[in-house]
Amino acid sequence: MRHIAGGVFAMGSERFYSEESPVRRVRVGGFWIDETPVTNRQFAAFVDATGYRTVAEVVPDPRDYPGLTAETARAGSLVFERTPEPVALDDYSQWWAFVPGAEWRHPTGPDSTVETLLDHPVVHIAYADAEAYAAWAGKMLPTEAEWEFAARGGLEAADYAWGDELAPSGAILANYWQGLFPFANQRADGGYRTTPVTSYPANGHGLYDMIGNVWEWTRDWYSVPKVARPGKDKSPCCAIPDPRGGNRKNSVDPSGPPIGRKVLKGGSHLCAASYCQRYRPAARHAQAIESATSHIGFRCIIRG
Repeated sequence: MRHIAGGVFAMGSERFYSEESPVRRVRVGGFWIDETPVTNRQFAAFVDATGYRTVAEVVPDPRDYPGLTAETARAGSLVFERTPEPVALDDYSQWWAFVPGAEWRHPTGPDSTVETLLDHPVVHIAYADAEAYAAWAGKMLPTEAEWEFAARGGLEAADYAWGDELAPSGAILANYWQGLFPFANQRADGGYRTTPVTSYPANGHGLYDMIGNVWEWTRDWYSVPKVARPGKDKSPCCAIPDPRGGNRKNSVDPSGPPIGRKVLKGGSHLCAASYCQRYRPAARHAQAIESATSHIGFRCIIRG
């Protein structure tokens, strides 16, 4: 783990997506944070010690999911699959599919394995799975503000974890989609999924994969950011003290199922300049807590 001294920073961005704005001054206390996302090797040690079964390994109860029947209820998770040709980018079902038997040990389906991926970030992690690991390890999940403060690596208001240019002098500094999404990835190793957690340079705090590779869970319920109110918010320089988002009820997508959503941070190997430019510290995404996919992982903190 690496220690992050507390401080005040400009959280959010007004240059990319509306859910990241407004930029607001935020204060966080000091904390220790995992140097990398939790790996398959680390998660396997947790499972070996506890016998824990992830959400993706458990057959869902049809009573909890309207329209699901006992015959169609199967354990599994969502897996990304590259398309063979260009497709319209307004229909994610063309590259995401529910795969029975896909879970952390079998990241692309029951015939796959993590035996050669032990130093890759663990994936197919629902929120409860991340919380269970954190409790076992004597840690916790970060707030959104803590995560973003750490991801910025000491830089103030930079677009990326290393500055304001995505690929300075052509250097690829994180595992994001290189090329036209979702069919042509031009990554140097020929792959298009996760990479070992120290494959790319650390940020200014010595943290790896704060940008790209996998999205990471935070403990905050998703909500629209707020700004400090001068004269009412009693914190230095009008900085909001470690904001905690909303509540479960208000985090629910009114157009979707009645399931609470937490904030994911950092983007993943599927973020692309041609599709989803969320390989940045300010980027955020609302994710249903019961969802697990092939590009969601996590890391933990200890406050103090």
